This record gives sequence, structure tokens and C-alpha cells, in this order.
Amino acid sequence: QVQLVESGGGLVQPGGSLRLSCAASRSGFSVNTMKFNWYRQTPGDQRELVATLTYSGSTNYADSVKGRFTISRDNAKRTSYLQMNSLKPEDTAVYYCNVKIGALSTWGRGTQVTVSS
Repeated sequence: QVQLVESGGGLVQPGGSLRLSCAASRSGFSVNTMKFNWYRQTPGDQRELVATLTYSGSTNYADSVKGRFTISRDNAKRTSYLQMNSLKPEDTAVYYCNVKIGALSTWGRGTQVTVSS
């Protein structure tokens, strides 16, 4: 199964920026066959879909992050990035990378993002 390695989480002040990375270890598949998703979850809440990058390259964002977050990918590295700008305290959550290849779906372990002064 494909494995995901996440990085980039940490503590940042309000208004700051952070970039999350999600590297897919699965070889033999072009990144163009992968659908990347970023989710986030806080205690007591359901996991929320934050951003999606489809096979065709189209993107979709939750209303709460539109204009502030950008999802992208690096084909050579088979890596998805979530650039987060103008961060707010309410963005604090555990962020999870998800990759779908056909019927396969794989989750990362999650990375903590804390926005606080």
C-alpha cells in the first residue's frame, strides 16, 4: 500500500504562514493518477475536508480557507503541499493527508498545527 510521510506542522503566530508536505512513497504510479486531499480535525469535531487536488489538476477548498490556503503537487517527488497563509487560531487542528489512487485510499498519521500568540 502507498505510505504517506507528512511534515511541516508546528507552532505559528496568527497571521503567519506554514507549509505542510505529504510525500507518497508508492512507486510505479504517476502523481497524475493520485488525488490528494488535506483534512483537519479538532477534538470533538468531525474530520473536515480542507483542500483537494484532483487527477486533472483542479482544486477545491473549504469556504473557511479559501483565499488563504493553496494545495499543490510536485510530480517528481510525488508530494502534495498545503501552503497556509494568514493563519488564524481557529485553524489550529491536526492536519491529515489523504491520497486516493483508484479505489485505494491511504491516510497519513497527521501533523499538529497550532496557531497561537
